Amino acid sequence: MNDRFLKACRREPTDCVPVWFMRQAGRYMEEYRKIRAGHSILEVCKTPELAAQVTLQPIERFSLDAAIIFADILLPLEPMGIELAFVADEGPVIYNPVRDRAAVEALKPVEPDALRFVYDAIRLARKALTGKVPLIGFAGAPFTLASYLIEGGSSRNFIETKRLMYHEPDVWHRLMEKLARVITGYLKAQIEAGAQAIQLFDSWVGTLGADDYREYVQPHVHLIFEQLKGMNVPCIHFGTGTSSLLELMKEAGGSVIGVDWRVRLDEARRRLGDDVAIQGNMDPVVLFAPLHEIERRVEAILREAGKKPGFIFNLGHGILPKTPIENVQATVELVHKLSQH
Repeated sequence: MNDRFLKACRREPTDCVPVWFMRQAGRYMEEYRKIRAGHSILEVCKTPELAAQVTLQPIERFSLDAAIIFADILLPLEPMGIELAFVADEGPVIYNPVRDRAAVEALKPVEPDALRFVYDAIRLARKALTGKVPLIGFAGAPFTLASYLIEGGSSRNFIETKRLMYHEPDVWHRLMEKLARVITGYLKAQIEAGAQAIQLFDSWVGTLGADDYREYVQPHVHLIFEQLKGMNVPCIHFGTGTSSLLELMKEAGGSVIGVDWRVRLDEARRRLGDDVAIQGNMDPVVLFAPLHEIERRVEAILREAGKKPGFIFNLGHGILPKTPIENVQATVELVHKLSQH
């Protein structure tokens, strides 16, 4: 198996820097668009054969060093009693948002079988990968899931989320506790199904300042990583807009810290120390640039990452839908070529 990715997660030397991308299976790929022409995103997620097929599409096309299971971070919310839909040009919509104690208490624990389709997709993908590259499982982090639940979808200012946090902190912590428990069980089951690493996505946590993160988020994330320690797989802790939170995220847990493009990698490494691996951090929009500019950016990132083992090349967030596919191909090849030693 090409285990560069797993070695880098464990901060072991590799022949070159491993690379994979968040949202590496997606609308920028014609193969994916063909599948989506006949199926909604939820249908793809809930049909293990389709989810496994989509997971493999980027692995078959590019020389990536890891696959990530095709799923959506909001999937665990449905069995908790949430009415969820994906609306064209709008994204996820939650029809029964959670904004008070009664709604929080009404959230149900997730039965082990409720998300079986994800675990079945992992088993199928592992089998189809035939040991080519490792498979990553993932979940949304408590704050990000809570913000979707409370806002009823995506948000710019997170007013309802912070209103609940500040007005009723005990209700907030109860919600986060429930989500942390569900996420822990979900990730454990993914690992048992064959995921060889996991990533916790805290996509919206950058909306918080350091003091709010420490008080309202960190204890719940810490609980998840503590519970996963015995599973012996690398755990990636990722957020966007988290330049001011890196040290606190490291304290919360994870053997790899994901970094976005708003902080230089050499600064991130200095602040995080050498006892965690780092992952990142090219701006996804750079993939729309001319090739000479992409090469310049890849070189800069590799230079900032330094020569110490424990670096995984990725974007600072997911690949965007209209990204030129040839630029994705070129980036993978550049990372491998320029980092060879």
